Formats: sequence, structure tokens, C-alpha cells
Amino acid sequence: MPVPTLGRTVLYRLSKQDATDINRRRKDFEHSAGHADRTGFIGHRGNPALEGQLCAATVVRAFNSDSNAVNLQVALDGNDVLWATSRTEGETPGQWAWPEVK
Repeated sequence: MPVPTLGRTVLYRLSKQDATDINRRRKDFEHSAGHADRTGFIGHRGNPALEGQLCAATVVRAFNSDSNAVNLQVALDGNDVLWATSRTEGETPGQWAWPEVK
């Protein structure tokens, strides 16, 4: 199996905690008072995140370990990203996998 390296694209499966955190940030922005006239920050907006949802992710740090642990910038269905740290390769929520080659 290939070794994850900086800049590679992988698939990340959102965990329940990931989805909860993403949806909370998006809801907090929508309900914050006066967000329409404020500048200097980015509001988190997007479609609801779901546990088990597959997302494209870029490897931003690879650790030299048997578990292929990496840090990822996960592209979400919105204007925000998720920084997923120390994630391992696998098929369960909270893990990453190589995309299928067709």
C-alpha cells in the first residue's frame, strides 16, 4: 500500500464528533447577532455534515508510523474545512482511505 505524503488527496469519513462540531459552528454563525454587518471573519456555512459522510481531504502532515497517521484538511460541502489531526487509515468514521482508481 502507498505511504501518505504531503499534498496527497485521500478520502476522509466524518466521525459523529466531527459532524457535531461542524454543524455546531455553522449553527452558531447563523444565530450570532449582527453577523451581517461585521467584517474580518469568515462565517461557517454549508450543508449539514453527517456521520460517515465521505469527503476529499489533503494530507498536510504525515507521521512516520506503522499506522500511517496523518493530519488532514478536509473539504466540506460549504465554505469551511475541517482540520482532522492524527487520523489513521481505515474504513470506519474518523479514518481516511485511498480513493479507488477506476
